[in-house]
Amino acid sequence: MNFNARLEDQDPEVFGFVSQELKRQRQHIELIASENFVSKAVLEAVGSVLTNKYAEGLPGKRYYGGCEYVDEVENIARERAKMLFGCDHVNVQPHSGANANFAVFYAMLRPGDNVLGMSLSHGGHLSHGGKMNISGNYYNSYYYGVDPVTEVIDYDEVERIALECKPKLIVCGASAYPRKIDFKRFADIAKKAGAYLLADIAHIAGLVVAGEHESPVPYADFVTTTTHKTLRGPRGGIVMCKEQYAAIIDKAVFPGTQGGPLMHVIAGKAVAFKEALSPEFNEYQKQIIRNAAAMAKRFTENGINLVSGGTDNHLMLLNLTDTGVTGKELQELLGEVSITANKNTIPNETLSPFVTSGLRIGTAAVTTRGMKEAEMEKIADFVTEIIRGKESAVPKVAEKVALLVKRFPMYE
Repeated sequence: MNFNARLEDQDPEVFGFVSQELKRQRQHIELIASENFVSKAVLEAVGSVLTNKYAEGLPGKRYYGGCEYVDEVENIARERAKMLFGCDHVNVQPHSGANANFAVFYAMLRPGDNVLGMSLSHGGHLSHGGKMNISGNYYNSYYYGVDPVTEVIDYDEVERIALECKPKLIVCGASAYPRKIDFKRFADIAKKAGAYLLADIAHIAGLVVAGEHESPVPYADFVTTTTHKTLRGPRGGIVMCKEQYAAIIDKAVFPGTQGGPLMHVIAGKAVAFKEALSPEFNEYQKQIIRNAAAMAKRFTENGINLVSGGTDNHLMLLNLTDTGVTGKELQELLGEVSITANKNTIPNETLSPFVTSGLRIGTAAVTTRGMKEAEMEKIADFVTEIIRGKESAVPKVAEKVALLVKRFPMYE
C-alpha cells in the first residue's frame, strides 16, 4: 500500500462513489432541512492529519502525549463557540447532537427519572425521550405537542403536563417545528415544575447566533446543538451549560458517554465557528428566513396546506392529506426530478412513520448555493407540479430543475 497515493489511485471503488455523491449534490436541489453545504475550508480541516491523533480528556488534561497542537485547536473551537452563543461553558467534543443530548441526560438524571419532551409526531426528536431511543428506554418519558387546531405549541398545556408528571428534565426544541419557540416560557414552566431545562437548538442554531431567533442561553440550564444544519459546519454536536454544571457535563461527555474526540471534526467546527462570527453569516441567516417565507407563501398560493399555516424559521411542513399522495410517494417522485426532501409525520398523523402524510422542506442548503426568493417560488412550483401531475410531470420538471441548478454551481 502506498501511503502517499491519492484516493482515486488507492481505492477507485470508493473514489467512484464519492465522485457520484459530489455529482448528486451539484445536480440536486437540496431541501432536507437538516442538511447544508460546508465551505472548502471546513472540508479541508475535516480531511486533515488531525484524524490521526487520539486526545482523550480535555486540553491540558489529556491521557495521551503529543496533544499540544490539537489542544490549541480545541481551545480555539471552545472560545469561538462561547463568543457565538454567549454561553458560560461549552464542550465541543460530542460526535452528534444526539450524543450532546445524552450527555445531559447522563449527567443530570438517573434511570427511571421523568423526562418531558416534544412528541416525535408533533415535531420532536428521537433523543428527547423517544421510546425507540435510549432516552426513552432508560428514562420515563412524557410528551407535549401542538394545539390540534393552530398546530403551534400550547404552552398552557405544556405547563399542565409538567405540573402533573413532575419531570426532572424538560426538553424544548424540535426537528420539524416551523414556528418560533418561547424559551422564556419554557424556563418559567421548568421552574414551576422543579425541573432542569434543556434547549436543543440543532435546527435553529444559525438563526440564533444571527439574532433571527431568540436565544435560549439566558434561560436554559443546558443548550445543545448540532454543528451542521443552519450553523453550516461539519457533522457533530456541542453542549453548552451554565458554569455551575461545567465539570459534570465535561465528565458526562468523557469518560461518561464517549471515548476519544474526533480532533479533525473539532477543527472543522472551529473553522465553521469563525465563519459564523462574520457579518456575511448574519446576512446568510436573514436570507434563509426570507427564502423560507417566500417558499411558504408560494405553496399557500398554490393551494398546498402547510402545518401551522406557514413558517417563522428555515423549514416548513407540507400537509399532503388531501393531495392524493403520501410523503413517501412524494419524496420518491421528487428524487426522480433531482429534488431531495424527506417524508415526515404531521400532527394528528394517520399513516405509518415509514409512509407519512407530510413532507419536510428547508431552505438552508439552497440559500448556501446563492438562491433567493425568486428561486424559492420556482422550487415551490416544481414541487406543486409533481404533487398534481405525479409521474406525468416528472420529465418536464426534471428539465426545469437541471436548468436551475446550472445557474448555481458549487464546489467548482
